[in-house]
Amino acid sequence: MRANAILVTSLLSLAASGTAAPSPRGDKRTELSLTAKLQLADTTADRFALLPENDDFVFDFNQAQPEPGQGGEIVAANRKNFPALVGTGAGMAVGRVGPCGMNTLHVHPRSAELQLVTSGRLITEMVPENGVNDAEGNRRVIRTELGPNMMTPFYIGSVHTQYNPDCEPATFVAALPSEDFGAGQVAQEVFAVSDNVIAATFGQSIAGEDIDKVRGAIPASIALGVEECLTKCGLKKR
Repeated sequence: MRANAILVTSLLSLAASGTAAPSPRGDKRTELSLTAKLQLADTTADRFALLPENDDFVFDFNQAQPEPGQGGEIVAANRKNFPALVGTGAGMAVGRVGPCGMNTLHVHPRSAELQLVTSGRLITEMVPENGVNDAEGNRRVIRTELGPNMMTPFYIGSVHTQYNPDCEPATFVAALPSEDFGAGQVAQEVFAVSDNVIAATFGQSIAGEDIDKVRGAIPASIALGVEECLTKCGLKKR
């Protein structure tokens, strides 16, 4: 019992000092990230001591996304890239959607989303969970048209998308009640599974030899789309 108590005390001491316990496969020690230290802090006051600079509480959404899509970009603040969010239970994203741009179908596995359009216009669609049907008994798709200062919610785990139908850029701000909301692009996730599973899922509607072609055609997070808009805005297909 005493040996176990000493071990627990040692682990707590290591956590407080910001150093991880030795690996069972060796004696290497790994320095904890600032986010991890903030999560392990005993009190809120201790968290503030780990963020001594006023600039620690500023996140700049003007920064460029490392690998933006073809039709725009999304810059997200979560507890990893903005440690000051630890303890707030919230995150945020700012999206810039170019003419005819689309934020392709995706889900947030750990958070709902409140999306507010700040400029331009966005068409959104959301598919809730199984059992949510329309008056005809078909799966319900909730479609909205948002202009400046208009908002819509996307529920946790719901599949949703946003599309800019105009020739001018649109921007939005998304508030998410999670420090680690995450995102998964539906098409990329579906076509990441094995060929046999894909073929079975689509009822053999996709020939096996074409599966890789479909995988390669899936666009990045924000992609140019919808032929009518491209024609209206004089944009060429890519």
